[in-house]
Parts: sequence; structure tokens; C-alpha cells
Amino acid sequence: MANDTILVIGASGQIGTELVMELRNKFGHNNVVASDVKEPQAEVKESGPFEPLNILDKEQLFTVIKKHQVQQVYLLAALLSATAEQKPMLGWELNMDGLFNVLELAREGHIAKVFWPSSIAIFGPTTPRVNTPQYTIAEPTTVYGISKLAGERWCEYYYNKYGVDVRGVRYPGLISYKSPPGGGTTDYAIDIFYGALENNRYTCFLSEEATLPMMYMPDALDATINIMEAPASHIEIRSSYNISGVSFSPREIAAEIAKHQPGFSVNYAPDYRNEIAQTWPQSIDDTYARKHWGWAPQFDLEAMTHEMLKNLAEKTQAI
Repeated sequence: MANDTILVIGASGQIGTELVMELRNKFGHNNVVASDVKEPQAEVKESGPFEPLNILDKEQLFTVIKKHQVQQVYLLAALLSATAEQKPMLGWELNMDGLFNVLELAREGHIAKVFWPSSIAIFGPTTPRVNTPQYTIAEPTTVYGISKLAGERWCEYYYNKYGVDVRGVRYPGLISYKSPPGGGTTDYAIDIFYGALENNRYTCFLSEEATLPMMYMPDALDATINIMEAPASHIEIRSSYNISGVSFSPREIAAEIAKHQPGFSVNYAPDYRNEIAQTWPQSIDDTYARKHWGWAPQFDLEAMTHEMLKNLAEKTQAI
């Protein structure tokens, strides 16, 4: 593993920015190639190799893989839920054709191991919403969810049919102080901290009782790297694993923030994103991930809120 060259596709996004740095710190800066159609943050560009890359261009992807002798690919490039609803054809093309380009190169023997993330967006209004099980009804109603559910089936197919070592997790909403949100329905859970620190108030685009599964970014990075490091024999699910962090509503996180920010207030103005949220689970059963490869989150709502406020305050003061 330490000698493998890793390619992160979508390295300028919310997850990619932090994953690149985590992987470089763990496996060596020159062993992790960042790539994206967008310029990365300075930290990413200056700390190791970067390649401009459009994941829809298979030849360009192949050139980058051969140039750096890449063995592992983390495919993070995607159009997220709220953005894909505004641009459905682009959302489908990017999310599906990008995956096929990577899976095909893996099938042809050019990539040894692939990480591809799914999402709680694969679930829909017919899915049991509390402690949503690994195996259950999945009838998504969004472009993003449809593409992720289709992607899960293709990943499992490529493993069963061709032996492609592809691994994935179903990300819940992700919360981070390091990188901005990327156009998802759960973005409020990042924006609310900025509102608290800047104005001590926030207008939320979800209803106050819209409980959703969330996860602090350090836990998400641990899950991502740990499933890729696990022995292949431990990965018994090749579509994507449920993983769980902490579930809360806007009202609950607002109350937690108010413990640190007296007088903090929230107004609620639900928009189309609230309708998306109503089709998603409230909590996730991640028994299989815990049993198969030892998954366990470290942050609850209290610890995450403390860390977010502390680190965001330091970040804004430094600007």
C-alpha cells in the first residue's frame, strides 16, 4: 500500500480537498496525484503532483494513469443532489460516464483498486427512514440518487463479472470547516456555523424537524481510507456500505450551537431542498460496515459542534 500511487479524481471538491491531504500525510506526498477540472486549493497544488483532468475524457484519464503508474483511484467527481436537480442531463453524464471510464480501465487491468462513493440519496420515500438497513427498498426520486443507485449496481456487476476490486460507502451529509459545501441538500449543516459566527443568526432552507444522517469530515475520511486499506476478503459488499455518524435536525444543531453562542437564532424558509430531504433516511444502520471492516465513528453532535466552532473561528480570524 505504501508504495502504491494513488489518483484522486475530483480533488478540488469538498471531500477531495481534504482526502488528498490525508492520503499524502499517510502515504507520502509524491504518491498521491490530485486531479480535477478546477484549480485546487493552494495547499493541494503545492504539496504534491496535480493533473488537470476531465473524468469524461477516458483517453486523458488513461494518459494520467500511465504517466504516474497509478494503482489506486478514488473517484470523487460528481454533481451533487441540489445541483444535479438543476442540471439533470449533466448530473447523469458526469456521475455515470465518469464511473464507467474508471471501471473500464480497471477491467482492462490498468487500475488495481477503485474507491467510488455512493450516498444516502439512493434511498427514497418508500425506504424505512429510521435505522435504514443495508438491504432495503431503494427508489430514489432525484437525479443524484438515481445515478448513485445505478452506480452501485454497476460496481457490484464489475466485481462479480470481471473481478474489479471496487469498494464504496454511502456517505451521509458531510460537515467540514476546511472546505466549502459543494451543492448538496445537507449543506445547511455547514452554513449554519458560518451564520452563527458572522451574524449570530441563520436562515435555514430545511424545516426545523428535517432530521438527516450527518458525519464530521474526519470520520468520513477514516471510513474512506479504512475500507480501501482493509483486506479484500473483508469487503463482502461490493455495491456500497451503509456508514453512520450522527443524526440531527436543524433545530437540534441550532440548540447545540446556542450553548456556545448565546442568543443564536434561526429562521426557517424551506425550499425545494426540503422536499429532497423528506425522501431521505433519518438514521442509518451500519452493522455490516462495523462487522466486516471495523468501522466506528469518533464524533457525536456535541464534539463535532465544538470542533466546528473552534476551528472556523480560528480560520476566519486568520483570513
